[in-house]
Amino acid sequence: MLSSLTKGVALVFLVALLGGCATSKEDLLPHGDRSMMDIWQQETGDGVVGGTGQMAHRQLLDARQSLRRPLTHGDVQVAPVQQERYTRTARNEIYRQFQRLPNPDLVMYVYPHLAGTDPVPVPGYTTVFPLYQRIQYAMPGERVEDY
Repeated sequence: MLSSLTKGVALVFLVALLGGCATSKEDLLPHGDRSMMDIWQQETGDGVVGGTGQMAHRQLLDARQSLRRPLTHGDVQVAPVQQERYTRTARNEIYRQFQRLPNPDLVMYVYPHLAGTDPVPVPGYTTVFPLYQRIQYAMPGERVEDY
């Protein structure tokens, strides 16, 4: 059997469901006489003179005008220097942006020994291997001194 609490919750849910179905769309969302195009034109400044739409339109025109300004002599002089950082050249390839971090070589001497299932003598030898398994790179500007 259902408890009285469960029956009460089910009753409240049923009343809410039926109440939602009984409400008309026009009561909840009244439809005005303006279309979406009218609202768009008013807010972007294409419609009525004055108001927030005209101010927004003026700000948009000012922003566009500042972007369309002609280049000054200083802009023309600075542009090649700024663009050089992003251009691939032989010099940039040699002095790369991501420098390798030091990975010292370790020298190890292997003594003469016997190896394999049939003990075969292996003469002593020297081998070189890097300290770290992978090559590590520094982030741009993280390392400035050479090694």
